[in-house]
Amino acid sequence: MGPRPGRGGSTPPDLDELLRRGRERIGAWLPGPGHSDRGRFLVLVLLLGVAVWLLLGLYRVQTEERGVVLRFGRFVEQTGEGIHYHLPYPIEHVVKVKVTRLNRVEVGYRSATEGTRSETAREVPEESLMLTGDENIVDVHFAVMWVIDNAPDYLFHVQDPQDTVKAVSESVMREIVGRMALQPVLTEARDDIELSAQKMIQHVLDSYGAGIGIRSVTLLRVDPPKEVIAAFRDVQAARADLERQRNEAEAYANDVIPRARGDAAQIEQEGEAYKQKVIARAQGDTQRFLKIMVEYRKAPAVTRERLYLETMEDVLGSGAKIIVDPDVGRGVVPYLPLPALSDSPPSVPPKKAAP
Repeated sequence: MGPRPGRGGSTPPDLDELLRRGRERIGAWLPGPGHSDRGRFLVLVLLLGVAVWLLLGLYRVQTEERGVVLRFGRFVEQTGEGIHYHLPYPIEHVVKVKVTRLNRVEVGYRSATEGTRSETAREVPEESLMLTGDENIVDVHFAVMWVIDNAPDYLFHVQDPQDTVKAVSESVMREIVGRMALQPVLTEARDDIELSAQKMIQHVLDSYGAGIGIRSVTLLRVDPPKEVIAAFRDVQAARADLERQRNEAEAYANDVIPRARGDAAQIEQEGEAYKQKVIARAQGDTQRFLKIMVEYRKAPAVTRERLYLETMEDVLGSGAKIIVDPDVGRGVVPYLPLPALSDSPPSVPPKKAAP
């Protein structure tokens, strides 16, 4: 049975013919009939090698990492956590960058153990000695903590990130200290210096496109040079004593002044009360005198007698009284102690015994 005509009058291709042609083309690449087994083995090895080469493109990015894919050395993409694939080497390769690791830069000293500052830390005077705005020298040791914020920028824009961060940090700190006087640098301005240095260092690194984020700047030591530190500490101790005595004086003043003001207010109130009392008494005496004068005009003799008796009562009632009896005979002291008798309890006569 012949082939069925297809659309447009053409016949469909024969499948057997296609397979035959394919075998002929493959056979052209294989050795002759005597080496058919060896040729198959070489083909299998070649296919296996290609498969292994393709599998080399699988890679895994950890949680703290970012993968930067490079194609013939040029940045292609950035990958996050998980399993990814890239064209195997030498077409593409991946650089893994730890973006969450906290890096440390030390300026002015080098610690014996990385990440800590011990008493055995080695000083670097060419980095630590800085000139202040009032032309004094100060010894500054500080540490800068940084991380990678942008992995491609970090890899391609800065050749040596650690040295770059150190150089920028030292330059920024010298600029900040050079605008300030010595005393604030040594005492109350340390927090402001740290915040300003962090912002300025970050600004400079961003202008470089370094892909670095500054997390903190910590001043570990801010002292005068060793040659004058003893004298400086004496000055600091004297200033501390001055401040302490000033605070004690202010505390004493805050205690005495309110008390004195309270006493003054109390005296004023007592004076005002006495004033009102005297005025009220004078007004009362005036009213009493006017009433007595009215009664005196009505009955002068009776009023005079009453006034006399009231006056004598007031005079004699508050003094000691002695009565002398002229009828008592001679040799007897005519004295009767009325105050003593009035103060002593009355005598009770003794009871007689029952018969």
